[in-house]
Amino acid sequence: MTDFAATRAMFDLPEGVIYLDGNSLGPLPRGVAERVALAITDEWGQMLITGWNKAGWMDLPARVGDRVGRLIGATPGTVTMGDTLSIKVYQALASALELRPDRRVILSDTGNFPSDLYMADGLCRTLGPDYALKTVAPEEVEGAIDASVAVLMITEVDYRTGRKHDMARLIAKAHTAGALVVWDLAHSAGAIPVDVTGADTDFAVGCSYKYLNSGPGGPAFIYVAPRLAEAARPALSGWLGHEAPFAFDLDYRPGRGVERMRVGTPPILQLAALDAALDVWEGVDMQDLRARSLELQAQFIALVEEGCPDLTLASPRDPEIRGSQVSCRHEHGYAIIQALIAEGVIGDFRAPDILRFGFTPLYLSPEDVERAAQILCAIMAERRWDKPEFHARAKVT
Repeated sequence: MTDFAATRAMFDLPEGVIYLDGNSLGPLPRGVAERVALAITDEWGQMLITGWNKAGWMDLPARVGDRVGRLIGATPGTVTMGDTLSIKVYQALASALELRPDRRVILSDTGNFPSDLYMADGLCRTLGPDYALKTVAPEEVEGAIDASVAVLMITEVDYRTGRKHDMARLIAKAHTAGALVVWDLAHSAGAIPVDVTGADTDFAVGCSYKYLNSGPGGPAFIYVAPRLAEAARPALSGWLGHEAPFAFDLDYRPGRGVERMRVGTPPILQLAALDAALDVWEGVDMQDLRARSLELQAQFIALVEEGCPDLTLASPRDPEIRGSQVSCRHEHGYAIIQALIAEGVIGDFRAPDILRFGFTPLYLSPEDVERAAQILCAIMAERRWDKPEFHARAKVT
């Protein structure tokens, strides 16, 4: 059994704060600051440019990619790190479309993260008027998969409500129809058990600064199924995705396997942070994590529904189709979240009316959940949220 008291001790959490926003930005694991400091002083500072060889910087995207891959059911050598999630979405979509040259439709859903839809729309406009992004309601995705679809692009866990798609079922339906699938695992990796190999996933992408705790702006990852790795041609044919970067050829030759999905210079300091953060996962069983997460969510839902009648559950009530977050609705959701933060409970808000709470067993306890629900219900009962300072919108919600 996973020792969650031990994993909690591996985080540097502010005193008096209950953090329910790890689904947006994970907290700082102990050891990360020291590891990054060493990368700055001992590696960059003392090795200078020789650090690419002496400190193994060039191999970090693959080595850390394998560590992330373990958490999503990927075999070694099928995940690489670097760039942002939007870049990885673009890469995966472009490669998948090229592998289906007789089709022109990207299918997604209206619950997908907007940036993914923006990237898909921009790619379609670049490719020309014959290409189109089609979106349907999340519950209508399966029925919309037909012979016109080239790529199904879905975020497994809805960023607003936490609704979870059935990955294996949708992949099977897409493959039967001749389509490829790109999965965004931003709210899955480190949150729920994922098996990209067992589900026969084609492409998967995700960020590392949420449940994987790499810090703000942490690098993204991309997975390419081994059966496609030598056929997928990267639209962003960057220097480090070349077969021999230091041959300095004028013509591009894609690297082997997923290595061709590297683009620019890897963010060494951020990769060092992620590498250290992943130490927390040593010894963590994802099934144990999922079970504890659902226990914490059930506890929170019961307490909030009993004590906060003005809040409406926005997440699926069925835990089997819910990720690792609980969302509620209220017309003054933004102000309520600001009042909560002022009292030491950090969640976040998503327009137009979603109060969003992430449940990460690595550092959250049942006592934290009980106390957070008590504070929320007191804020609601006494209308503590209804103050001018809590209604003033900041840039980041």
